[in-house]
Amino acid sequence: MHRQTDGLRRATIGLLGFATYLNVTVVDLTTDTKEHLMSLDLVRGRQPDHPVAEQFLSRWSPRSFSDRTLAEGDVLTVLEAARWAPSASNHQPARFVWALRGDAGFQAIHDALAPFNRDWAGRAAALVVVASKDFAMGKDGTEAANRWATFDAGAAWMSMALQAQSMGLVAHAMGGFDVAATAAAVALPEGHSLHAVVALGYQGAAEQLPEGLRAREVASQRRSLTETAVRGRF
Repeated sequence: MHRQTDGLRRATIGLLGFATYLNVTVVDLTTDTKEHLMSLDLVRGRQPDHPVAEQFLSRWSPRSFSDRTLAEGDVLTVLEAARWAPSASNHQPARFVWALRGDAGFQAIHDALAPFNRDWAGRAAALVVVASKDFAMGKDGTEAANRWATFDAGAAWMSMALQAQSMGLVAHAMGGFDVAATAAAVALPEGHSLHAVVALGYQGAAEQLPEGLRAREVASQRRSLTETAVRGRF
């Protein structure tokens, strides 16, 4: 029943999003759908150089969050997607510490953010610290530095972001945080590295952001693929 309901909800959101692109007026929208359509409206200007799945164009990193809460199961579903991300030699180095708004852990993580991020991230429903284990067991049975750990952690973050999007949520990864304070806040073990703090929740109105951020609350563009990828050699 849950799968059927979730599938119907996603189909409904997709149809309503299409209606929005056609300038068709739709009334009596649910809160989830309104937020989804608001997000679609902010990514209309994105145009790929080559055909890609819609999820890659509609995923972006808003700073505006509503005050809606998340259930623990919602966060765990997002992290479950991260668990299944690709991993070199299946070492699975990515590690996550999460907290819901209202938890003592949430406040500790929030307090360790850079001032710029503290201004808006406190409204997120959850904060997730992304870390990785620096070492992995080699074939000879000894631990060695895992040079792919950060690559794998990045893959796990993307899995989180796309899963969140599929649930009608938004996720914003932040690099602006005090490393020592964040490590202390989550009791980071020795031999682990911090990479990002992710704000997770439902998108809110841009008007609630500090004035200096409101104009920036649109999906960013990307440089041309020809500037990023070359055939054969650089």
